[in-house]
Amino acid sequence: MEHITLTLGGMHCGSCATSIQMYLSTQDGVSKATVDYSAKKAEIDFDSSKVTLDKLIASIQELGFTASK
Repeated sequence: MEHITLTLGGMHCGSCATSIQMYLSTQDGVSKATVDYSAKKAEIDFDSSKVTLDKLIASIQELGFTASK
């Protein structure tokens, strides 16, 4: 299991953070995802044999937000 903290961009409200968190939580291999709107951060615990960091970042970008390590 790996843990990563990503810096997020493009969030305008708490609902944006909730949307990202809910979407990440549905990804195969993600065991926990927490998004903090005020800190503009996402904390993700994931199984790297099932999902890559690049896929997680791409998933966030599909929602219209930015994410970087």
